[in-house]
Amino acid sequence: MAVLDQLTSQEAMDLENKYGAHNYHPLPVVLSRGEGVHVWDVEGNQYYDFLSAYSAVNQGHCHPKIVNAMVNQAQNLTLTSRAFYNDVLGKYEKFATEYFGYDKLLPMNTGAEAVETALKLCRKWAYEVKGIDENEAEIIVCKNNFHGRTSTIISFSDDPVARKNFGPFAKGFIKIEYDNLQALEEVLENNKNIAGFLVEPIQGEAGVYVPSEGYLTKAKMLCEKHNVLFIADEVQTGIARTGKLLAVDHENVKPDVLILGKALSGGAYPVSAVFANDAIMDVIKPGTHGSTFGGNPIAAAVAIAALEVVRDESLAVNAETLGQLFRSELNKYIETSTLVILARGKGLLNAIVIDEDEESETAWNICLALRDNGLLAKPTHGNIIRFAPPLVITEEQVLDCVNIIIKTLKQFEVK
Repeated sequence: MAVLDQLTSQEAMDLENKYGAHNYHPLPVVLSRGEGVHVWDVEGNQYYDFLSAYSAVNQGHCHPKIVNAMVNQAQNLTLTSRAFYNDVLGKYEKFATEYFGYDKLLPMNTGAEAVETALKLCRKWAYEVKGIDENEAEIIVCKNNFHGRTSTIISFSDDPVARKNFGPFAKGFIKIEYDNLQALEEVLENNKNIAGFLVEPIQGEAGVYVPSEGYLTKAKMLCEKHNVLFIADEVQTGIARTGKLLAVDHENVKPDVLILGKALSGGAYPVSAVFANDAIMDVIKPGTHGSTFGGNPIAAAVAIAALEVVRDESLAVNAETLGQLFRSELNKYIETSTLVILARGKGLLNAIVIDEDEESETAWNICLALRDNGLLAKPTHGNIIRFAPPLVITEEQVLDCVNIIIKTLKQFEVK
């Protein structure tokens, strides 16, 4: 078989199963093209994409402005490493820091890398600025979090699959319940070695858990009271996904450290970043952290274009308006459903909860039926289905997708 031969779906899946590590369980559909809110499989069938590469493709598949920025930069200069300056990184750093309101940006590639960067930054600040004894700093995290799958990050994960047989695990983390201010306050009051609080403004992978109103505001106040860094992981919730530029913007909270990735490139290229002001970021010196590809010219050009699309096409406003419409229309069906307990979310980051336990295959089978009806989504935690379309979706398309979802769900209702 020649490398460029057209494959059938089954041939493509067979190749991955034979030659690739089995670290994913994909929905059985093989995609070969994408544009806007749609993707097409190798046989030419069209689907609505309601996962958006876990919110990386907020600007829509193959947005021409982002693709053109990538192609144009690739024809001039792709990579220098940070051994030298390049003529795009500084422009990107200025643009992005002004865009989000911070003094400094530390560029990386993936979301997990950015989280690791934020953890290192937090610890270094704790020792050199706050004055915690070296190797004694602890960082508070939340149960049911998802921040990636590096060995450090899974050390404070609750996911048994992500943790099994990967120990020994890193120390220095304290887990508390999400959306529990009392638990946060108790740890802060009783431990002088707390360096930071790492939190997702909405827990995406856990099933789109939206915290109580005021939780983020009060958590930030507690962190300020105890001189602890408030670190927001907005890799999945940021870049207009929840109806604001950042999910923390719903409560006007300014994180001390902001973590971004995914849609920072519109899904065109691996780009992530950690933002902080000088008082924090200045603890980073040459040799303390880096990445060969972090801040490369293509990434910088792509990120500028991706952020311009978010701004110029008012994607946050679109997500807020159409997210309300999506939940409103779904809730009309849920009121009489024996299958779906509730729909929850903010903006166009939403999920429905199936009235089954996590071991049930109902949600997976629903996603297979959704695929057959022209819409792609994936379950999380067994009985929850996440819905997160590209933010360029239109009202007409949202209503069409709601009809597909409801029609599909009705196939699984108890008669």
